[in-house]
Amino acid sequence: MKAIVIEKSDAGGSLVYRDVPDPIVGPDDLLVAVRACALNRADVLQRMGGYPQPGPRPEFEIPGLEYAGEVVEAGARVEGFAPGDRVMGLVPGGGYAELVSVPQRLALKVPDSLSWQEAGATPEVYITAHDALLQCNLQAGERVLIHAVGSGVGVAGVQIAKAMGASQVIGTAGSAEKLASAAELGLDVGVNYHEQDFAEVVRDATGGSGVDVVLDVIGAAYWEQNLRALARQGRMVEVGLMSGADLENASLGPLLMKRLQVRGTTLRARPLEQKAAATRAFEKSVLPHIASGRIKVVVDSVYPLAEAAAAQAYMEANANFGKIVLEP
Repeated sequence: MKAIVIEKSDAGGSLVYRDVPDPIVGPDDLLVAVRACALNRADVLQRMGGYPQPGPRPEFEIPGLEYAGEVVEAGARVEGFAPGDRVMGLVPGGGYAELVSVPQRLALKVPDSLSWQEAGATPEVYITAHDALLQCNLQAGERVLIHAVGSGVGVAGVQIAKAMGASQVIGTAGSAEKLASAAELGLDVGVNYHEQDFAEVVRDATGGSGVDVVLDVIGAAYWEQNLRALARQGRMVEVGLMSGADLENASLGPLLMKRLQVRGTTLRARPLEQKAAATRAFEKSVLPHIASGRIKVVVDSVYPLAEAAAAQAYMEANANFGKIVLEP
């Protein structure tokens, strides 16, 4: 099969389109012909050597955390899936390829209403955002702050928070255009981080109370402002570290004075059982809304698989709103 392989050099990693062996299919696995996959920030970090695939080092390092495609072969112990089924789901790596082998426990049936491009753009960010908001125990009527609302997780988070009953969703982005697009998806208050202090905007928008939940993908640079933005007994979940992980001169005082909770999360490194549980929770609570169109899967752009390097460069420019998709 053809795939994108990360090749290391002294200058860093590069993406090479080449032939590699077809994946092995176990008795509990599905072999899927990939029709679409999508980019995630983790793919860029992996290429740069900062986010290796968990588990034994693969012979060929193929990035990609999600896929959508048709079942070609079902393992001997597989139940509920058959060749020809449209499926999508999470993978720890290997999504940038013509074929993937996936555990049936992580596979989801693709709703008829979704195109291949939409399906390929769904699993990683929508499962991540839903799982993160569940970990924060978001309740109906609460206020939420979501960073990078133009990103995949941000687009998903705004809509899922609304579907879970959030009374107010505040979000940050770097342009008026991205904030306007997020408003069409349910964002109540937009903050251009180039022009405004989001903690001050949160204070004004909430009458001084603050938000109950923060979903953060930025990391260290937003630590102090996030704590200022949180209400008493607020909860924050760190999903990404785009600005880095190291804090300098950080104050822990607000954690005590406000009785705050802060937790970190990742999907990729979790055991299969936990990823399967997150997948099934998404299937029950979010996927029906996607199928009906209440929650939209936003595709920013589509590239041929062979042009994955150009697609990653586009992602690194932070120009996209929604997901960047690859088609084999």
